[in-house]
Amino acid sequence: MEKGGVMSGAVTCSLLLQYPHPAYSKGLESPADHRIFKQVFLVFSCGGTTSCQLLPENSIKVSAGMNPASLLQSSQWENIQFKMSRPAQPKDILLMFDRPTEPIFMPKGDNNNVAFDVPPALLDNRVNADSGLVNRLGAGEADEHVQVRTIALPDLTVPQLLSREQNFSLFIPLHRQAAGRLIEILMGMRNIDDLVSMSAACRERVNPYLFNYALSVAILHRPDTRNLQVPPLLEAFPDKFVDGAIFNKARRESEIFLSGSRQPLEIPLDYTASDLDIEHRIAYFREDPGINLHHWHWHLVYPFTGPRNIVDKDRRGEIFYYMHQQIIARYNFERLSNKLARVKRLLNWREPIPEGYFPKLDSLVASRVWPSRHSNAVMRDVNRELDQLQVDIADCERWRDRFYDAIHQGSVLMPNGNRELLTEEKGIDVLGNLLEASILSPNMNVYGDLHNMGHVLLGLCHDPDGRNLETFSTIADPATSMRDPVFFRLHAFVDDIFQEHKSTLPRYDVNRLGYNGITVRSVDIETPGAPKNELRTFWKKDDVDLSRGMDFTPRGNVFARFTHLQHTDFVYKIQVENSTNGPKVGTVRIFLAPKFDERGVNMLFRDQRLLFIELDKFTVTLKPKSNMIERRSTDSSLTIPFERTFRNLQLNRPGGGAALDEFNFCGCGWPQHMLIPKGSPEGMPCELFVMISNFDGDKINQNTEGACADAAIFCGIRDKLYPDKRSMGYPFDRMPRDGVNTLQDFLTPNMSVRDVTIKFTNRTVGVQGGEEPNRLT
Repeated sequence: MEKGGVMSGAVTCSLLLQYPHPAYSKGLESPADHRIFKQVFLVFSCGGTTSCQLLPENSIKVSAGMNPASLLQSSQWENIQFKMSRPAQPKDILLMFDRPTEPIFMPKGDNNNVAFDVPPALLDNRVNADSGLVNRLGAGEADEHVQVRTIALPDLTVPQLLSREQNFSLFIPLHRQAAGRLIEILMGMRNIDDLVSMSAACRERVNPYLFNYALSVAILHRPDTRNLQVPPLLEAFPDKFVDGAIFNKARRESEIFLSGSRQPLEIPLDYTASDLDIEHRIAYFREDPGINLHHWHWHLVYPFTGPRNIVDKDRRGEIFYYMHQQIIARYNFERLSNKLARVKRLLNWREPIPEGYFPKLDSLVASRVWPSRHSNAVMRDVNRELDQLQVDIADCERWRDRFYDAIHQGSVLMPNGNRELLTEEKGIDVLGNLLEASILSPNMNVYGDLHNMGHVLLGLCHDPDGRNLETFSTIADPATSMRDPVFFRLHAFVDDIFQEHKSTLPRYDVNRLGYNGITVRSVDIETPGAPKNELRTFWKKDDVDLSRGMDFTPRGNVFARFTHLQHTDFVYKIQVENSTNGPKVGTVRIFLAPKFDERGVNMLFRDQRLLFIELDKFTVTLKPKSNMIERRSTDSSLTIPFERTFRNLQLNRPGGGAALDEFNFCGCGWPQHMLIPKGSPEGMPCELFVMISNFDGDKINQNTEGACADAAIFCGIRDKLYPDKRSMGYPFDRMPRDGVNTLQDFLTPNMSVRDVTIKFTNRTVGVQGGEEPNRLT
C-alpha cells in the first residue's frame, strides 16, 4: 500500500511512524491485540467494524475506508510509510532455522529483510512487558512482514522436558520421546498458516536442537512443504562441525568488517589431534562435514519416532543395516589406505577403550565444550535422573545374547508369544528394526535398545551418574557421532550381528548370479591426466557460510574455509556382449575393494566381500551384439554433489518442479567428494568389480519419474518403494557358494574385474581451483 492509498476490506497493514519528539507509547487497544513499538511500529487490522486506537498523547481512530492521509492531517506524525503485512507462505518456514537462539521476532534472512509479526499470546511475558523491545531489535526496519496468527498451544510438557540449554540426542529415549511428540504436533497442523504459527510458538519454548530436528522432519514429510529445502544442519549449528576456536574469530570479523570485505577463516586439517595418535591419520574421513551431514540427514529421512506413516518406510530396517555396513567398509578402506589394520569390533563392553577422542567442539546452545574421552576409558552403568536414563552394561549383554539366539533359531519372539520367522527376504529388515529400536521394533521388551544404548554408554562413560553435570560426548549425537573412532568399533559390532544372520541364508548359486546371454568383456576407468585405470585423489579447500548460525552478531556472510579429500572425476567404460537376438535390460552394479589386506597379502573372498564399497548402480538396455557403456562418476546413484551437501539456500535453489523436489529430499546422500577412498602416494592396488544382473529379478513396478532417485542406494526414493528388489549389497551380502575362495572363483560371465590403483597426490587445490602450497602432512 502506498502513501495516500485507501485501506479497505480486511487488510492488515504495518505503519512505520516517526514522531517529531521522543517515541512513547502506552500500548494499543485493539480487537486484533497487536501492540505499538518504539518509533512507533504499529500493526492493526482495518476492515468491517474493526477499529484500532493509538494512545501516545492523543487518540486517533482508524477505521475501514479511511484515507491514510487523514491520519497524517489529524496528528503530528511524519514520514508515513505503509508496509503490507502479508500472509505466511511455505518459504517463510525456512526462516525459522536462521540464528536459532535469537528470538523469533528478530529480523531474518540474509539482509535482515523479513520479520515475523508475532501476536503477544505466542511470546514470552517478558517480551510483552517491554513495549519497545521488538522494535529495538530491528523488526521495524524489515522490508517484509509476515503475519503470524494466534493459535491455541498444545500440551508441550513432553517436548519441554528437555531444557533449552541442554544438548539433544536421538539416542536417549526421553529425547526421542520429546522429538516424536513435537513432530506429531507439527505434522498435525492443517495448513501453512497454522504451521508457521505453531513453529513460531514452539521455537520460543523448546530446545533449539530439538526444534530444528522436529521441524526438519515435518518439512520433509508434509505434502504442503515437500518443495522446501531443509537447510543443512551446518548452517544453523556450525558448532557441531567446525573447530570451536573459529567462533571468536568469526564474531570479531563480523563486528569489524562489512559483509563484502570479510576474509574466510581457515580451519586446519589437523585441529583435533596430531599424528602421534595413529587414529588421527583418518580424521579427514571421520571429521568430514559432508559425511557427518549425511548421517544427520539420513536420520531426518528415517526418524526414530513420530507418526507411524513417516517412520514406517519400505525396507527401513534393511537400509539401516546396509548404510552402516557400507560406512564400516569405507572406513576400513581408508584405514588400509593409511597403513592401519581393519577396525576391531567392540565385543567386550567392560574392558578399557584404547581410542580416546578430544573433539575441540563447543556447543553454542549449551555454552559448554563437548566432553572428551581419554584413552583407556571404561564404560559404566548409567543412571542419570536428569535424563530419566538408567541402563546397565548387563542389559546390553542380555539383549545381545537374545539377538544371537533369535538368529540361530531363525525367528524372533513377538509380544503375543508367537514367533516371527527371519526369512530370506524379510529377516534382515526385522533385525534392522529391532536393532535400531525405532517405534517399529517388534518387541523392545525382549530385544531392548542395544544400538542406541551402545551410543549412550560410550557417550557418558566420563560422567555416568551425572555427578559432574556433564553432557554426553560426540558419540551420542547422530550429527557428530562419526567423528569419534569408537563409533566404527560399535558399528562393527552391530554389523557382526547382521552378518551372523546373513551367514544362515542360502548362498547365491550360479543361476542366481548369472544372466544368460550377457557377457561383460572388459571394464576400464579413464581419469583425465592419469594413466588408464588410475584414480587420483588430493586435498581441496572450500568455504562454508556460518552466518545463519551466528546469533546476535552483525548480518552478512561469515565463511569458514576447510580442507577435505577430493578426487578427479572419471568415466567408467564397460564393454558388454549381448548374444541373444533381442534387447536385454540389466542393472549395472559397480563396486570397489582393496586387493590386499593389512599384511599386504591377497584376501579370501569371504573376507574381501565385506570390504567392497558400492560406487554406482543404474539400469541399461543392451542391444544385440556389442555394447559400450560409458558412465560418469558424477552420475553415481550413491552420492549427492558437493553444492547440494553444502548448498547455499538462495544461490543454488532450482526454480521449481521436479528439480526442486529432487534438490530437497536429495539432501540425503553420500557426499560426492568422498566417493573414492584416499589411496596412497605409491598407488593403492584395488579391484573394480562390475556386474550386470537380470532386470527381471531387480525391477520394482512403480513410476519414479520426477522422484528423487539420484542417491537411492543409501536413502531410497521419496514416497516410493526401494528401487531394487534384490538384497541390499547383492551380490556380496552372503557367504560364497562352495568352492569359491577368491574373487576370480566367484565370477560368472556377466561379471568382470579390473585391477585399478588409487594414487593420492599430496597437493592442495584452492577454492578457486588453483593449486596452493601444501602445508599438510
